[in-house]
Amino acid sequence: MFSHSPFRRNLAALAVGFCAITLSRGATIEDLNSAMGAVVWDDENLWDDAASDVAARLQWPKESETPRDSSYRLYPPPGSLMLGARPYSLALYGEDGKIAGISMVFANKGDVEGLSDLPDGPMDANAARQTRKAIKNFKQQIDADEKTIVERLTAHLGAPTSGSFGQGRQTREQVKRWDWNGHSILVAAPRGEYLAVRIVPQDVADGARAARLPEAELRTELASRIERRPNGDVVVTQIPMVDQGPKGFCVPATWERALRYMGIPADMYVLAMAGNTGVGGGTSISSIIAGAKELVTRAGRRLDEERGPISVRSVAKSIDKGLPIMWVMHVEEETNRSVSLRSRERQHVSDMKAWNEQLAPIRKDARKIKVSRDTGHVCMIIGYNADTNEIAISDSWGPGFAERWITVEEANAISQGSFLIVNF
Repeated sequence: MFSHSPFRRNLAALAVGFCAITLSRGATIEDLNSAMGAVVWDDENLWDDAASDVAARLQWPKESETPRDSSYRLYPPPGSLMLGARPYSLALYGEDGKIAGISMVFANKGDVEGLSDLPDGPMDANAARQTRKAIKNFKQQIDADEKTIVERLTAHLGAPTSGSFGQGRQTREQVKRWDWNGHSILVAAPRGEYLAVRIVPQDVADGARAARLPEAELRTELASRIERRPNGDVVVTQIPMVDQGPKGFCVPATWERALRYMGIPADMYVLAMAGNTGVGGGTSISSIIAGAKELVTRAGRRLDEERGPISVRSVAKSIDKGLPIMWVMHVEEETNRSVSLRSRERQHVSDMKAWNEQLAPIRKDARKIKVSRDTGHVCMIIGYNADTNEIAISDSWGPGFAERWITVEEANAISQGSFLIVNF
């Protein structure tokens, strides 16, 4: 098992500037924005809006941007409301510059420790009781939030229909659905795992899939993402960042990054369900492999599983094809801090020969690293430097952790020897 701005806006004021045009099913733009509690729409077609424009309206900060893919995510503070309930993760996805969908997650078992709205820091006895109560009652909170949201949407858009959404047996959701002018609003509460509201194009809700990129084009695309730097670094670029937030979602967040990098739509909360992620975090690797493998296969890709020690040569086999590696390892705090500090220093190094000599005592001390079995973690290996015998890693902790460098000796000291690669 593995673990690791003011939000609310004055809707009346913001509504000035667009008219209440009556559209299909009798609803208006004002009706939808009123239901949401935020100005999501400024005209009848969300899908021709730039993703950055919608994010700016909503005040959701940028999480990641590549030439093809972008995401904006807000972990709202206590007291925030969307659809009349408290959201815990608000995400907007873009493709080729245009908005592709919105995902809002409310009460859920991943963020359950935050349901009690406790401040950060050590817990006193009262705080601990509140946390235990939140953990015990989070499924009731899911039910209550679902009731609030469904009633609110029904009041503005009429009764929903029922159906399913998503590909794969373990990642498909049963949903309540409202269709409006080419948009589908979906509410899902699968197995007491989470409550999610999604806004997607209607054809996507109907099951339309993105066209599969031919293998020859994919090879060319991936090759263009390999950056070979003058200092000897070889790094895979254009990997979407997913910030797992204040919960132990390193496994599903890393999987979301790997799948989206290969053009496969993914959501870490859905992947957490497939991986039987525990309350607050902690994911079964074998379960998430079983759940995600079907998504990989349906997209015409394959999943390679490898075991063994880490070396520049073994890493280069994938990196030189433009393929990042999901790495199962341990987090050892002193090593983690050292890697972060050195990575910042490394950005200003021009003499890599001198840098390599500077790493000599660190390589030697790697033999003394001791790890705890309960500090399991998954991150990505995204690059290597054959001259300095270092590898580049990327964690799902936000942009500040998109690229860090660790010696091969340290990596082997904290590795669990297991690697996963979404291949073609």
